[in-house]
Amino acid sequence: MAVTVVGAVPTRAGDSNGNLQVRLGLTGVLFDESVKSVNTALGDLKPAGANAKLGDVAVPTATITYFFTPNWAVEAICCTAKITAKGTGLLAPYGDLADAWVLPPIVTLQYRFDRIHNFQPYVGAGVQWIHYWPGKADNLLGATSVDIEDSFGFALQAGVDYDLGDGWSLDLDVKKTWLDTTVKWYGTPLGDVRSKIDLDPWWLTASLGYRFNVEDLFASRSAAPIK
Repeated sequence: MAVTVVGAVPTRAGDSNGNLQVRLGLTGVLFDESVKSVNTALGDLKPAGANAKLGDVAVPTATITYFFTPNWAVEAICCTAKITAKGTGLLAPYGDLADAWVLPPIVTLQYRFDRIHNFQPYVGAGVQWIHYWPGKADNLLGATSVDIEDSFGFALQAGVDYDLGDGWSLDLDVKKTWLDTTVKWYGTPLGDVRSKIDLDPWWLTASLGYRFNVEDLFASRSAAPIK
């Protein structure tokens, strides 16, 4: 959607004080996971050393930011990515335990500080939701199917925009989210296996942005730009 919007906005519409900004970037997702339990018919295997590791990923992301005032804005960022959980400790011999495609949008309310030369730092807080589409249950656990519960949690954010002029900018952004999920493997030799996992990833993003006034999309300037 961001690509379409950028392409639809005429060059003259670029405005470093506009009320809408779209960005395209690359995000590194660094998981700070913690397996809380691995419950089977034999009990909780976590104390015996059953554990797992989520692989970090780098994904393209699209961001839309709407400015209510020069200092207050709301931002939404999203992407799609494939994540993989690998067994460690007692579960290391089982290799990849699960994989899933995810949709992880984050929405934050931001406070934008006044520009210092071309730099505009900002902070934000909001929420994240992750929906999972698990892959086939072809892991060495012998499960017939895998289910992953959706995650919902709190997000904090800090970043800085560097104004290049004519609405263009470079952006560096860091987010921390606190999320958990429950993964269920059905039909393993140990019966159904249920694991609770704290995900708590870091989201590190570098992007190129374009800022303009929404009214320019409709060839109208009925509202004054934010100054």
